[in-house]
Amino acid sequence: MFKNLSKILFLFMVWLGTFMVISANSWLTLWMGLEINLLAFIPILVSSSNLNNTEAALNYFLIQAFASTILLFSMILLIMYNNNMFMNLFYLYDMPMKLMMLALMMKLGAAPFHFWFPNVMENINWMNSMLLMTWQKIGPMIILSYFIKLNVTFIIFILLSTFIGAFGGLNQISLRKLMAFSSINHLGWMFIAIMYNENIWIMYFIIYSFLNFCLIYLFKIFQIFYLNQLYSIFIEHPLLKFTLLISILSLGGLPPFLGFLPKWLIIQLLSHMNLNLINLFIISMSLITLFYYLKISFSAFMMNYNELIFFYKNFFFNKNLLILMSINFFSFMSFFFMIDLMYL
Repeated sequence: MFKNLSKILFLFMVWLGTFMVISANSWLTLWMGLEINLLAFIPILVSSSNLNNTEAALNYFLIQAFASTILLFSMILLIMYNNNMFMNLFYLYDMPMKLMMLALMMKLGAAPFHFWFPNVMENINWMNSMLLMTWQKIGPMIILSYFIKLNVTFIIFILLSTFIGAFGGLNQISLRKLMAFSSINHLGWMFIAIMYNENIWIMYFIIYSFLNFCLIYLFKIFQIFYLNQLYSIFIEHPLLKFTLLISILSLGGLPPFLGFLPKWLIIQLLSHMNLNLINLFIISMSLITLFYYLKISFSAFMMNYNELIFFYKNFFFNKNLLILMSINFFSFMSFFFMIDLMYL
C-alpha cells in the first residue's frame, strides 16, 4: 500500500501545524502550531541519504528556531503590554509588533532576511522545494495578516522583496535558485494582497501554488536542476515546448494567462489607493522576473542545437504528458475568464 508510512506521518504533522495556526485563538497556540510544523518538516528534508539534504535541514532548522525565539519573545511582550504591566512604557507599544514582523519575515525568507532561502532550496529535491515555496508560507502569512498595516517598515519589506527577487535570479544557472528568487519576488505581491484584501491573497496563493506545481512536476519527471540540462528534454514530445512556455509565461504574470489575474487585481487595488509609485516599481520588477523565466525556455525556442538522445523514456510516459497538458489547459483558458471579469 504505502511504501513510506513515516513520511506520510510527518506530512500529516506539517498539515496539522498549519491548521493549528489557522484556527488558533491565542498567541501561544499560534507559536505551538508553527513549532509542530517546523519539527515535522525537518525529517521530511533529511529523508534522503544525501548529505546536502542534511545540510539544508540544519540551515533551515537554525533559522526557523531563531525566528521562533524572537516571535515567542515578542508575543510575551505583547501580552505584558496588553495587561498594563508597563503603564509608563506605552510609547514602546509598537516594538512587539515590529519584532513579530521581523521574525515572520525571517521565517518566510523575505528580503533582507532571504539569504538562507536559496541555499536551502539548492540542496533539497523538487517535491520538498514545492512544499517550502508554498505550504510553509501559509502559517507565517496568516499570523502576519492579524496585525499588518501600511507603514514605512512594511513598504520597505515589499520593495526589497520584489527588487531582490527580480535581480537575484538574473545570474543564476540553477533552476532551484531561480525558483527561490521567483518566490521571494512573489512574496512582495502577496504582502500587498494580504494587507488590503485577504480574499485576493488566497486567490493569489492558490494560483501561485498551482503554477509552481506545473513547472516543478516537469522538472521532477526529467530530474532537471540546471539550465544546460534543458537542451535535451524536448525529444520525446514536441508538445513539451508548448507546455513549458505556457507554464513559464503564466508564472511570470504575462497576460492573458492565469498568473496575470491576481497581479491584475493587485495593480487595480494599488491604483485605487493612489499608490502609483509602488505600483510602477513592482510592475518593473515583475518584467525583470519575466526575463529570467524566459531564459529557462530560451534554449528550446531561440537557439539551434543538436538534440542528443538520452534515456528519457524511463522518466516520461504518455500519462505524464496528459497530466501536464490538462494542467496547462486551465492556465491557457483563463483568458476567457478574464474577459468575463472585464464585463461584470
